[in-house]
Amino acid sequence: MDTRRIDAALADLDPEQRAVATSLDGPVLVIAGAGTGKTTAITHRVAHAVAAGRQDPAETVALTFTTRAAGNMSRRLADLGVANVRVRTFHSAALRQLRWAWPAAVGGQMPELMATKFGLLRAVVTKEGIPADAALIRDLASEIEWGKAVQVGPDGYPDQVAAVGRQPPAKLEAELVARIYRSYEQAKRDAGRLDFEDVLLLTVAILEERADLRDRVQQSFRHLTVDEYQDVSAIQQRLLDLWLGDSDDICVVGDPNQTIYSFAGAEAAHLRQFPGRYPGARVLKLVRCYRCSPEIVTVATRALIGGNQPKVRKDPAVGARLISQCESGPDPRFVVFDSEVAEARWAAREISRLIESGVEAKEIAILVRINSATGAFESALGSARIPYAVRGGRRFFERPEIKRAVVLLRASARTKSDERPGVAVRNVLLADGWRPDPPAGVGASRETWESLAALVALADELEARDGNSRLADYCAEVERRAADQDAPAGVGVTLASLHAAKGLEWSAVFLPNLVDGMIPLSYAADEASIEEERRLLYVGMTRARRQLYLSWAHSRVPGGRRRSPSRFLADELSKANEIRA
Repeated sequence: MDTRRIDAALADLDPEQRAVATSLDGPVLVIAGAGTGKTTAITHRVAHAVAAGRQDPAETVALTFTTRAAGNMSRRLADLGVANVRVRTFHSAALRQLRWAWPAAVGGQMPELMATKFGLLRAVVTKEGIPADAALIRDLASEIEWGKAVQVGPDGYPDQVAAVGRQPPAKLEAELVARIYRSYEQAKRDAGRLDFEDVLLLTVAILEERADLRDRVQQSFRHLTVDEYQDVSAIQQRLLDLWLGDSDDICVVGDPNQTIYSFAGAEAAHLRQFPGRYPGARVLKLVRCYRCSPEIVTVATRALIGGNQPKVRKDPAVGARLISQCESGPDPRFVVFDSEVAEARWAAREISRLIESGVEAKEIAILVRINSATGAFESALGSARIPYAVRGGRRFFERPEIKRAVVLLRASARTKSDERPGVAVRNVLLADGWRPDPPAGVGASRETWESLAALVALADELEARDGNSRLADYCAEVERRAADQDAPAGVGVTLASLHAAKGLEWSAVFLPNLVDGMIPLSYAADEASIEEERRLLYVGMTRARRQLYLSWAHSRVPGGRRRSPSRFLADELSKANEIRA
């Protein structure tokens, strides 16, 4: 037992976080509201358990849903002096096991893992005589991913979507989607490939089939921590059960109020049923919000509990009511416009005012319900010469301009490794054609500029953090971030969907297009899907630390069909002061 490290693990925690960090015996369920420091609580719990000799780091595993979150947790554990704990996403943990188990369980070399379904799916859809546009292929890929997440194959797909009231993509018949699903699986087998969902399914199949392999895995997975547990799917829960075996040494962290991925197969029921699955489990709640001002918390909570939340308030696994620990700030603004064009122009003007007042552009976000809704705001920001970046497209480190820039920076570091990163990165990019000022307009050239500007901003950030850093340190930082898929924040305003904003935060957040039919979306017909839309709005609102702007427009275009404000905030939105173009 290392008392000094125990003291460090328990330092600077609030009472609720400390309760988590001192609950070393599983099972433990932590209900962690938005901005309440859940990563702090669970990393300090692991650090405390290791320092107290209750957990062997080599037998401790922390599971997350994104490489970015895994990288963040790994860094925090390292800062606490904890090494050798495996922090993985579900897929990366399963992939390692699958590669290890394949020779013994199947024999030979494991098939190649596909980076994307797009090529195979496009060929399958084309054979069906359907125009294979990118949006349809993307939607069909998501539908297949959902099917695998809920453990439904092509044969069972039509009955399953009927049972849960799910609408197949692009208004296709369920039988046609099932046929495409079946043809895709056959094409994949013929090509000798696996997709990411196969990794989970095959790992489960092997561990269920081979007790000897399962026993060896369970010996190295003695202590489990699971982040964002409300997002666990049926196949992931099945894999968790196999990893855990007869043990109950598990700590799960989640928030039912932030369940927004049911469309992808996530089931918050696993979180709600945790106390029943593990009788005697400790249920702890983190309620102190260190992100949002009291005014934002009040409005977000009012929007959230406007639905069926009071009906389940006695549930021990219901989401926590937040108590803001931040200074008081301005009241959220509710604004109504004649048209979406006027709404976008006003947002650009307000953002200009914020930037002039000292708010950095990268500390501002415009969050929309669907990706296609960013267009008007891109045009307005471009016209106002405000830098911006659209989040949610191709991964940052997979973009061609970033790959090329990284190669050039590495080459420069071999001969100029002692140069300061701020100057060195600018010189490399300037020599390759990048310019400090953004190009006019929108589109690919603007997106390329924003990507490279993010590399420059990262250099400035590293230099400000460590005055002795050099270009070689910068390249190492880029490599680490690329491995974790931890993209730099960039220098501009963020435009993103509400789903893509999960896990992020900004000083000021704009939530436009708050009309019925957009949020909730028109196809959200039953109570469960409408309540998920309500939670999605809550997630968007709690991304803001200090300033929150909520707006809607009477029509898409001047003189167009009249619309109603979102039912989730109808009173506040209908009383908003109207601003005309």
